[in-house]
Amino acid sequence: MLPVPELLPVPDLGPTAWVLIVLAGFAAGWVDAVVGGGGLIQLPALLLVPGLSPLNVLATNKLGSIMGTTTSAVTYQRRVHPDLRTALPMALAALLGAVGGAALAAQIPADLFRPIIVLACTAVLAWTIARPAAGLVTAHRFTGHRHRGLAVLLGVLIGTYDGVLGPGTGSFLVISLVGVLGYAFVPASAIAKIVNMATNAGALAFFIPAGHVVWGLGLAVGAANMLGGYIGARTAVARGSRFVRVVFLVVVSGLIARLVADIT
Repeated sequence: MLPVPELLPVPDLGPTAWVLIVLAGFAAGWVDAVVGGGGLIQLPALLLVPGLSPLNVLATNKLGSIMGTTTSAVTYQRRVHPDLRTALPMALAALLGAVGGAALAAQIPADLFRPIIVLACTAVLAWTIARPAAGLVTAHRFTGHRHRGLAVLLGVLIGTYDGVLGPGTGSFLVISLVGVLGYAFVPASAIAKIVNMATNAGALAFFIPAGHVVWGLGLAVGAANMLGGYIGARTAVARGSRFVRVVFLVVVSGLIARLVADIT
């Protein structure tokens, strides 16, 4: 029988700190449900908690995130009915990619990836601005096995990135579904939540047995993330793909600024 990891104590935080962390979890859940990228809000908030190691922060963030992505995925499923024939194989591929990426993370310095990701995000931003009609309606570019094969390939690549580095994974999923496969922004966000849920599960499969999760803190952030995810998914469905496109542009711009700040 495998030993049960010891539960880590909840950090001693004041009421103001708890309010700020819970608000960050709610905002992250909303942004993540609409277009991905909620980690840009939640992860920095957890980094401010005293006494946590980087692994504690990453593991606790994943616990909060999977609670939010699961809620938004279920909400989207009820209202949008995303194409599970694409979403499920892509999610499985992303999960395997995330596990492999986590193994690579210890071998490859993250600093090598940041300049590449900045260039990729800038190209994505420019492409989205230059094509204002992209993602407003679903028009699949491929059909049958080719469509699902590309979805699996994208799942492996983005899942591996999530395991190695992580910031902006949800946004990369959305833009790949829009730009490569031809989905509108709302169904792309719905599929992205299912896939992102799988990548979070892959990371937690390592973090939980290793005892890195601060459960009390993670569950509090996760509860706020769930509420934000539920409201965010309903907002995206109600407001449509034009609204999601605008939020996407804002989030990707924020991701670029964050990564440039990390490099400099």
